[in-house]
Amino acid sequence: MLMNMKELLAVANENNFAVPAFNISDYNMFNGIMEASEEKNAPVIIAIHPDELSHIKPEMVQGIIARINRSPIPAVIHLDHGGSFDQVIAAIQAGFTSVMIDASTAPYEENVATCQKVCEAAHAVNVSVEGELGTIGNIDSTETIGSDILYTDPQQAKDFIDRTGIDCLAIAIGTSHGIYPKDMKPELRIDVLDEIKKVVTAPLVLHGGSSNKDSEIAKSVEHGVNKINISSDIKAAYYKKMREVLADEGLREPNQIQPPCLEAMKEVAYQKIELFQADGKAALY
Repeated sequence: MLMNMKELLAVANENNFAVPAFNISDYNMFNGIMEASEEKNAPVIIAIHPDELSHIKPEMVQGIIARINRSPIPAVIHLDHGGSFDQVIAAIQAGFTSVMIDASTAPYEENVATCQKVCEAAHAVNVSVEGELGTIGNIDSTETIGSDILYTDPQQAKDFIDRTGIDCLAIAIGTSHGIYPKDMKPELRIDVLDEIKKVVTAPLVLHGGSSNKDSEIAKSVEHGVNKINISSDIKAAYYKKMREVLADEGLREPNQIQPPCLEAMKEVAYQKIELFQADGKAALY
């Protein structure tokens, strides 16, 4: 069941759970995430970063759409961290039902103007839009860690949503992209989240929670986060298992190499789905 993000997160917002947004880098990973979500009867967001899209190619999106349309669970195809208007338009033309435009490192008024432009184009064709306010570390194809976090200001969040018309907002409350170095200790500012929830009604998004404690992530869901991005954790599990499997130099067929890797990835996906309280929630749609 293919949906856009506005439709999907409206139910999550009303019922106080978070939908996982899993970044996929090939069709095999995508199919594994769909299987895990179906087994848990959970809604899912298939997130694809522009770097991932350049790897899998836009033509694969039609296969993703076909697979989702055969599924009983609700799913969104989402452009993760679109960096320009052109990238957003290309994703919409490829069949994405949701896009993120990330102008969070630009001056505030520029961020507003960029999101307004994207919303005007995307909403005209029933594609939802995610924006970001505050910064949560560096974002690149290798998911490196940024040293500074600029927390989202609650009143600015309200102004931003009101002026841009975005459908959901990624906020900075103490996470960073990728896996944290051992000397960094992530800690979520639930107090900032609570202040934002007091003044906005749009669904809120958490990026970069790979290294935060499960108890912190669970608390963020309880306090109103409705979408959480997961990329590093599932990829780490997938490729760690692949390195183990490929120790057998006699293996060469993908249907021998990849199934154990998928199972390792799905175990992580199951845990995230349950942590976000999304298991069984497909029944609400």
